[in-house]
Amino acid sequence: MKRVMIAMSGGVESSVAAALLLKQNYQVCGVTMRLFGDESLALYDQERLSFSREDLENARELAHRCDFKHYVFNFSSAFHGEVVTRLTDGYLKGLNPNPCIFCNRYIKYGELLRRAVLMKMDYLATGTYARIEYDDNRKRWLLKKAAQIQADQSYMLYFLRQEQLSRLLFPLGELSQEEIFKMADELQGVNSQKKDGEYVCFVRDGDYAGFLEKTMGLHPRSGNFTDRDGNVLGEHKGLIHYSVGQRKGIGISFDEPHYVLEKDIFSNTVILGEKKHLYTGGMTLEDVNFISVDKLDKPMEVTVKKRVKGKEYPAMISPLANGKVQLEFKKPQKNVPAGQALVFYDGDTVVGGGTAI
Repeated sequence: MKRVMIAMSGGVESSVAAALLLKQNYQVCGVTMRLFGDESLALYDQERLSFSREDLENARELAHRCDFKHYVFNFSSAFHGEVVTRLTDGYLKGLNPNPCIFCNRYIKYGELLRRAVLMKMDYLATGTYARIEYDDNRKRWLLKKAAQIQADQSYMLYFLRQEQLSRLLFPLGELSQEEIFKMADELQGVNSQKKDGEYVCFVRDGDYAGFLEKTMGLHPRSGNFTDRDGNVLGEHKGLIHYSVGQRKGIGISFDEPHYVLEKDIFSNTVILGEKKHLYTGGMTLEDVNFISVDKLDKPMEVTVKKRVKGKEYPAMISPLANGKVQLEFKKPQKNVPAGQALVFYDGDTVVGGGTAI
């Protein structure tokens, strides 16, 4: 009997995933990750922490009723270093990092997967909306979109490598959300309203600047708003308060709507302009990972996603030196902030992805 560790948050998806694994005759153990130490709990949004007492009890109760072991692993130190610190450092560099990708990459499919291997588990499973298949022709593991496209989370997993994919199970990938919530209603004690991973678990209302100032103690310097020609338009309150594409909250009135076009960390300047100047034909990506192919050795037509629930845009990716990739859109698209992930697709298959420079 194959042994599988299931990451359990106490929500619908992970609870249903655990129940499905039991039905499929896996030997299951559950684990809840503790991402915040007692000394740091007061710093974060108590309503959204991924480790709450209620969530833990929900996970433990399901494990008890289904007669499998449940563990709690304290990853608070790793989480602070790999997620919170990376987020903070990214904003200090004028980037637009995604903390959920950091958490998936370094904690859930990094630290937790390593722990599963140490415990002699055959697999790590999560309640993620995506699919994994092995392609005999390519001799590669493939990451694919969930069967229900509206729920798909494959964008958040573009960094996965072959060894990781070979050890992962996504039991929900072929199911619709309606089927999953129906199963949750049939599982005694599972709150079918409690979804997994709905929010960034430590930032209240998506206010990253507020988190960085109040929690992390950053004190950004004010500086100038300028136009594309360098003319001063006013004063900004610190680079962390702005993102490329932003229109609201700038605090300056114009005859035509103006947007944040660029943040210059060296001059501490926010460059503003009209919407037409937001568009670009392409960009360079670094920290690139490929899944469906071993490497990119010639130009390849793909579609590109700029965010997990975003649209896909036709594009061409071409190899550059040092593992970087040049991305060219078929039609100009709104510029992507440096530090943001872009993911390449071939139909429902994830080709790979990287980070905008």
